[in-house]
Amino acid sequence: MKETTKEIALDRHDQRILILLQQQGRITNNELAEQIGLSPAACWRRVKALEESGVIRRFAALVEPSLVGQPLSALVMVTLVRHHIDNTVEFENRILQYPEVLQCYATTGNADFVLRVVIEDMAAYDRFLNEKLFTLDGISQINSNFVLRNIKEETAIPIR
Repeated sequence: MKETTKEIALDRHDQRILILLQQQGRITNNELAEQIGLSPAACWRRVKALEESGVIRRFAALVEPSLVGQPLSALVMVTLVRHHIDNTVEFENRILQYPEVLQCYATTGNADFVLRVVIEDMAAYDRFLNEKLFTLDGISQINSNFVLRNIKEETAIPIR
């Protein structure tokens, strides 16, 4: 994930563009321009500028995991043996290769990393642990919490 070093100044048009695009990613430029109150050309330039500045990282479809055979979701806390840069870099590079890991966060607290893993079933999760996570050097502990149900799962960043 790209780290931001400087906040981008957004005017009211940029803010409204971001709000609408987060709600309706497939809105046409003409519809977006009309709702914002800009010409289509001006709106397109603003969206392109937001993409080029990194404010808009990418566009994606949100897929329902259970409908594509991935109903099991786990939050996995990983603790490294010691905090050595080589262990951390190796771990991060390997995690980037695992498609079942949807998010990976370096964290403070009881774990060094928290992963969100989406997978078919417990047998597949057992294989993921044994064939992937347990083969990584420098891991001290792995704790798994399985999601029973989603209470809130948003993707939109609040724009003020």
